[in-house]
Formats: sequence, C-alpha cells, structure tokens
Amino acid sequence: MDERARSLLKALVERYIAEGQPVGSRTLSKVFDLSPATIRNVMADLEDLGLIHSPHTSAGRVPTPRGYRIFVDSLIAAQPYEPVLDLHIVDHLPAAEPGRAVNAAATLLSNLSRFAGVVLAPKRTQVFRHIEFIRLSDRRVLLIIVTPQGDVQNRILFVPREYSEAELLEASNFFNHHFSGKSFHEVRQSLARELATLRSDISRLMQQAVEAGFDNPDTIDDAVVISGEGKLLDVTEMTADMDRLRRLFELFEQKTDLLHLLDVSSRAQGVQIYIGGDSHLVPLEDVSIITAPYGVDGEVIGTLGVIGPSRMAYDRVIPIVDITARMLSNALGQAHA
Repeated sequence: MDERARSLLKALVERYIAEGQPVGSRTLSKVFDLSPATIRNVMADLEDLGLIHSPHTSAGRVPTPRGYRIFVDSLIAAQPYEPVLDLHIVDHLPAAEPGRAVNAAATLLSNLSRFAGVVLAPKRTQVFRHIEFIRLSDRRVLLIIVTPQGDVQNRILFVPREYSEAELLEASNFFNHHFSGKSFHEVRQSLARELATLRSDISRLMQQAVEAGFDNPDTIDDAVVISGEGKLLDVTEMTADMDRLRRLFELFEQKTDLLHLLDVSSRAQGVQIYIGGDSHLVPLEDVSIITAPYGVDGEVIGTLGVIGPSRMAYDRVIPIVDITARMLSNALGQAHA
C-alpha cells in the first residue's frame, strides 16, 4: 500500500471503532482533501487486498481481521503510548498474597477496559520453603506447603495410623531443617539415606508428603482467572450473533484454548495482539485478545490480558494491559522479597 491508502485505512478503522457503523466514501472525504470518487477507488483497492469489506446491509466498509492487523501493528510501532488511565482507579495490587494479587489484576483489567480481564496464574513451583503437618482426624493429616514466593498449597494425606501432635511436629522440623529451599524431586532422591535416622512410621509419613508434593492439584480452572465476562453482553457486536456469543462463553467455561494462547504469549516479549480470523490462536472471529507477560526478578511467570471485540479502542486498551502487567510484577516482586 502507498501512504495514501495506509492513511485512509487508518482513518476508516478509527471511525469504525468510534462509531460502530460502516464507513462510506463521503464520510472519509470530509477527512481527506480528496473527492468521494478517488476515495472509492482507494477503498476498492483496500477491499481487493482483503483489508476491508462491505456488509450486505450497507454501502460502507468495515475492517477485516487483516485490516485490523495492519492497524494495530502500526499502533505498536508508534510506542510509547500515552496511558489513558484514571489514576484514582489504578491503585496498587495487594502484595501480601499472590493469589489475591492475580484476582485483583483480572478485575482491574475488566473494570478499566470494560471487557473481560484474564490472567494466567503463576505456575506453582515444586520448590518449598516450609511445610507443616496438621492433624485433621485419626487418619487424615493436612500438609501445608509454603513456596519461596509465599504461595500456600494444601494437601490432605490419608495415613495408615494416627499420629500425635509431637510426631507431626518432629516430621515437620526434620523436613524443614534438611530440605527447605529444595524441590520435591531433590527431596525424593536423598530421602532414603536421610530417613534412615528416623523411625519407619515417620518415614512413611514423609514419603507420602513427597509424593503429594509431586501431585499437581492445579486444574485449568485454577490456572486461568477470568473477570468481567458479563461486560461483553453490553457489546453490540457480541450480542448481535447469538451463536458467536455462545461459543465465546464456551471458551470462558472450558478455558483450554485460552490456556494455550496465554501460555504461547508468555514466551513472547511485550504486548501481543491476537485478532480472531487473523490468528489461529483465537478460535472466534470479531474477537481480539491483548496480552502482556508479567514476572518476578526478570523471569516471566505468567500472562494477563483483555478479551473483547475486534472493534475496540486499541490505543486505550494496550496501555491498560501493559501497565497492569507491570503492576502485577511489582506486587509479586514485593511478596517475593
């Protein structure tokens, strides 16, 4: 495309995003010092390139996924963006509990964008800082695992006999003294020789704890946190096609495709934009997902983003996602310190 075609495509996309109506040549002729006939010729060229198309009900044009892609790529190239955020709304995320910070980030994304906010929660580590055994009943013991990031995980152990509080404390102290800061894989490797100094019944309890530490209790429901799906019911494009709306909510419910997309985007740098119909990672047309990775100490540990219609104000939503990722990184960094 020449510069005139690029400028016209940009103006058409911006007008369509702002008004939600197909854009005609007369509308664009008021923006450019060009005749409607000239603009129609350029629009015909853009249509031939697959960047715009004409809905059946109108003579105007709307962007295609490829048209949006060129638009947002030029927007990304124009960094840095001026964040259009209400600083009274953007408050710090809670640093004390990583789980609360992740949930707060999803809610913040939704409230600021007015679409759905989504966060791929940090993968739980097999390394532990501290464990504790707590008696629940005669044959049940609660295993509490505290990770170096401050994340708390619980497992219930079904034990062959009743353990006293003193025995459970002895097992906890042995574990924490010998293995704190190690992975359960390292613990299992050295378990045989270390447990030779303990009674066999205590050894069995510890072996159960190691195996429970290897078990990953996370499900997709735990891994992907979504907030504000209902806000998409206020988006005309979403509710105009009930079949697409149903498939979108199936995406939220099953989460498998979302988990895959967020996992892929965590391996990329900076803000990523996925447009349905343009990216095979988004299973629905007219839906866009903007993501950014977050991390601790320079290491990426998750991804967050906004899910909304392709007709969204990208120049506003991109900095929302970018800044929220930085805020979550800071909150988790404080919890880690």
